[in-house]
Amino acid sequence: MEPVRWGVLSTANIATRDVIPAMKKSNRISVEAIASRSVERADSVAAELGIPRSFGSYEELLSDPRIEAVYVPLPNHLHMEWAIAAAEAGKHVLCEKPLAMTAADARSMVAAAQDAGVLLMEAFMYKLHPLWVETMRMVHGGVIGEVRAVHTAFSYFNDDPADIRNIVSAGGGALYDIGCYAVSVARLVFGAEPDRVVAALRRDERFGTDVLASAVLDFDGRHASLVCSTQMESDQRVDIYGTEGRLVVEIPFNIPPEIPTRILHVAGGSPPVAPNVTVHQVGAADPYTIETEAFSLAIRSGDPVPTDPADAVANLEVIESIFAAARA
Repeated sequence: MEPVRWGVLSTANIATRDVIPAMKKSNRISVEAIASRSVERADSVAAELGIPRSFGSYEELLSDPRIEAVYVPLPNHLHMEWAIAAAEAGKHVLCEKPLAMTAADARSMVAAAQDAGVLLMEAFMYKLHPLWVETMRMVHGGVIGEVRAVHTAFSYFNDDPADIRNIVSAGGGALYDIGCYAVSVARLVFGAEPDRVVAALRRDERFGTDVLASAVLDFDGRHASLVCSTQMESDQRVDIYGTEGRLVVEIPFNIPPEIPTRILHVAGGSPPVAPNVTVHQVGAADPYTIETEAFSLAIRSGDPVPTDPADAVANLEVIESIFAAARA
């Protein structure tokens, strides 16, 4: 197929370090332009990454008729403004997670894309990776029986007051940044929405952001528990418990593009000392290449995007329920 011509709104680290290099691996994608609030920064990144055109404003990139799709890695509080601007400019939009600061804002973004006749997708890169394709095959295949519980832990340590993830007004905090993954994976595994939420938060006295969040999501008697933190030892893990075994998904979210990943299937034996463990190794793959290529294919084929933007709205509704439950 003819490569889809992409522009990138921002020189954010995730774009320059991870996503753009991943996009350039695909012959179905052509990264044509990048924009920054600083033309010098845009020029520098464009030269470094081999991008043909650079702009000193987001508006300039969106007015370029050669650009068909844009990737939006801006801070959370800017997602709605620039995703809607891109849609109104006739560009398809792949926007970083969470799609917006509120479910209402996300609905506005979905409506704007529908009105403009363009595609919109939230950039949850983990979902399309072979690691999760295999995990969900095992879940749906009954490998561990009936799924009763999902537990997700995700954390890192960052107490830099200048970091965007520690600024409340920019959408910082643990729930928005990494708790959204835990909510997403629970909804993915159960294929449903929770009907009850119990939660607790701890906020940093300096920043006002939530730096430790814990919640239990009740899916009609099936439970998802999560803990996420921006001020703990770095870790991430998902455990899926069934009536006949459990799955441990190692490195579930920030999946390295260059190394294989593993799913541990634990069942029988003599737990916890000597359980039977079967290791399922999944080959290396770049989640950002998979994600951007799948979005590009949807543009060319006219098929729906792999993850409907309504899913992003639903994820934010659960996040809002966690915030509300923690205040109760």
